This record gives sequence, C-alpha cells and structure tokens, in this order.
Amino acid sequence: MADIPTRPPGARAGAQTPVAFVRAVLLAYARRGLDPAEALRQAQITPDEISDIDGCVSPLQFERLCLAAMRELDDEAPGWFRRRLPWGSYGMLARASISAPTLGLALARWCRHHGLLTDDVVLALEPHGPLAGVAIRERHDLGALREFALLSLLRNLHGLACWLADSRITLVDAQFPFPAPAHAALYRRLFPGPVRFGAAQAGLRFDAHYLELPVRRDGAALDQMLRRALPILVWPYRRDRLLSHRVRQQLQQARAVQTAETLAHGLDLSVRSLHRQLRSEGTSVQRLKDEVRCAQASELLLRTRLPIARVARATGFASDKTFARAFRQWTGHTPQAWRQRGAPA
Repeated sequence: MADIPTRPPGARAGAQTPVAFVRAVLLAYARRGLDPAEALRQAQITPDEISDIDGCVSPLQFERLCLAAMRELDDEAPGWFRRRLPWGSYGMLARASISAPTLGLALARWCRHHGLLTDDVVLALEPHGPLAGVAIRERHDLGALREFALLSLLRNLHGLACWLADSRITLVDAQFPFPAPAHAALYRRLFPGPVRFGAAQAGLRFDAHYLELPVRRDGAALDQMLRRALPILVWPYRRDRLLSHRVRQQLQQARAVQTAETLAHGLDLSVRSLHRQLRSEGTSVQRLKDEVRCAQASELLLRTRLPIARVARATGFASDKTFARAFRQWTGHTPQAWRQRGAPA
C-alpha cells in the first residue's frame, strides 16, 4: 500500500519562515475584509503557530499560504501596494523579459515594466563601476507590510535573475532600510552574500559581469516555471543539475514503485548519501515522491476522463480511497473537485 502523508509533504519539517510573515499575509486579508481560514487550512498553519510571535512555519507551509492568498485576494503582491496586482501580473513581466539576449537587458526590462504595475515603488538597475545593482525607491509609505514587501521584491528579482541565466548569482551585498529584525538569519539564508540593515534604501549589488550572461531560458521553460514560481520566495536558488532534479526525473520516468534503495542504486549513490544530499537541498525522497505523484495525478484528472480508481492505480495507490485522502492532503481538494475546477465553463 502507498505511503499516506499525514500533512503536506515537508510541512513543519525544517520550519524556517518567521510567523511575522504569516501575520503579514493575514493583515492583507484583514484590509480586504476577507477570511483567511481556507488559506490557513490549505497551508495547515494552526492558531497556536500564529500566536507564537517568535515561531516559524516551514517553507512549504508559507508557499501554500502565499499561493492561496494571491488567488483569493487576486493580488500577487498581497496587500503591499495601494493597487492590486491581479493574478498573472508577474508572469507578464517575466514574459516581457525572457526574450532579452542578456541578463542585463532582461533585468532592465523587468524594472521598467514593474512601474506599469504600481508607482508605489520604483525599481532601477544601476551601474556602480565594476558593480551593478538593483535599487528600490519607495514613493509611498508601505506601512506594516514594508518589510515583507521589500524582502519579497528583492527575493523575486534575484531568484528570477538566477533562473534566467541558469547561474547562482553571488551578491556583493543585500541592503535593507530598517533595523535587523529578530529573524535576520532568514535573510542570510535567502541572499547569498553579506546582508546589511539600516541602509538608505533596499537593493542588491553584484559583479557587473553577470549582466553580460546570456538568457538561457525560453518560453516553454517559463511556462513550466510559472506553474511553480513561489519557491523562489522561500528557498535560495538551486541549479536544475542538483540531486533533487535528478531524483525527480528518475521518479517521473520510472515504471515501477521507487524506494530510496532503488533511487540510490540508479544514481550510483549509497542510501545514506542520497538522504544526506537531499536534506542539504531542503527536500527528501518522500517529498519528491509526493510532488511527482501529485503532479501526475493532477495532469490525469484535468486532461483525461479516466475514472478516479484508474488514476489512483496509475499513480501508485492501492485504492481510490487511499488516493483521495492523499490528494486532499496535497492540494486541499478531492480528486473530483479538482477535476471540476479544471473543466471548461
């Protein structure tokens, strides 16, 4: 019988995201007069976790909370700006940037076009001799969501830049215009280089030679990335050549149930090394198995009319009831409801 997760893959394991950011998302709901209960349920964030001001949730929990919030609020910058950024806004910026021949031109386009979405902040790509930088100038008081907004804007931009060039871009520094928060360690995990607080404005600086790198991604890769773009908010960039990508590929291509032993053998690793390396990349065999099975099940439910029982068997489950419980844990929806959501109107 297939393993059944008792919570979303990875939830609460390796909690690193401060509850302060969870509260920032909840404030966006409060400002719109909406109830965040469903988003919290999908993320499996409990009232006790929210009340622990010094606590943390896992990156996956926060990723799911943000995804639900952006969709329910129809705002990809949840509450940051005076005007909402409807779902798909940042995808539109990415599409406008990806045709650039170099990373420098792609970033310049991103910064320029961001001004079409909001004038509350201005993003600018600036030269600094042998260095280059992206600075954020605040034109409107961002209020209680200021830290969350500035951190997210820079994290998004740096993650996208790394992805476009398929290169880990080391920073000379990341600067933030507020005192070091209690969770300053998070910044040092997200930004690969020194982090400075109390600066005049928010921004990133890096070696200017990165701007000459070619953009290595195309439209098809962008479509795939946008289906799962939120991890750049909560994980540092990791190149696709890392072990987690190879394990995911092996799981996708496998015709039989894979175990840690069979995966390790196929990758010419010991089981211990497999677990250790995946742990260093912030994931696990079980989480990758669940991600692949969830993606396969979602695809079959949306693109075929196979009975639920056949979808269950195709994704390695012994029964449709077992599959339904797991699928609801993964997505917050039953298989039937998921299929109905994707049906044409």
